[in-house]
Amino acid sequence: MVYAKKSLGQNFLVHARIAERIALVAELANNAVVFEIGPGTGMLTRELLKRARKVIALEADPELFKKLRIDFAPEITEGRLELSEGDIRTFNPTILPEGYVLVANIPYYLTGEIFRMFLESSNQPSSITLLVQKEVARRIACSKKESILSLSVKAYGTPKYEFTVPHGAFKPAPKVDSAVLTIRNISRKSFSTHNEEKQFFKLLHAGFAHKRKFVRKNFLEAGFSPGNIPEKARAEDLSLSAWFALTTEQNRVWEK
Repeated sequence: MVYAKKSLGQNFLVHARIAERIALVAELANNAVVFEIGPGTGMLTRELLKRARKVIALEADPELFKKLRIDFAPEITEGRLELSEGDIRTFNPTILPEGYVLVANIPYYLTGEIFRMFLESSNQPSSITLLVQKEVARRIACSKKESILSLSVKAYGTPKYEFTVPHGAFKPAPKVDSAVLTIRNISRKSFSTHNEEKQFFKLLHAGFAHKRKFVRKNFLEAGFSPGNIPEKARAEDLSLSAWFALTTEQNRVWEK
């Protein structure tokens, strides 16, 4: 028996129907190539293999990696499952085939890092379906207040809160519920140049530098023009379109 390791943030999905539902909302085409982070016990992997042409999976736990190689020996032999051992934090998404789909039950503590890694990569996935903390999914897709994470996701694609997964669906059960979040229409079409993309994130981090301060003050302290931002506005109150407009305006200032 393999036990979950707290150091790896492991919470194994133990409900096959939920794994099936995750695979369904991912809307996989028959020829899809799926990249799965941390297949764990293989509960979700089995459902992905039923729908996709191929699954590429990366497992950080040596014990689980060995078990998965045994459990999925036929699929590995057929070339339908490509299983590797490694840490996602040192993984390079550019080695994945173009147009791949990211589907995974990820450790909570790596959520922001995984979003950054794949959305900012030169080889973006065509879509993302992740099982994340419920509050994180709500903040990204449902909240009227923005955050660096929500704006960073929306700058590249369209997030959607798909459904809630109760904490009892995992072993060991986490203290909070989870949710499935999808991101579709992923691209860089919002940015005309790589430099504009970089400036957008510089402004974003400057605006959120001190959450209790008004965004104009944060910008002025960072050496940026505050533009036409309302005096009493905070960073969380500004929409994505407002941030894009600020980026365009700031670029004009720098070009003078």
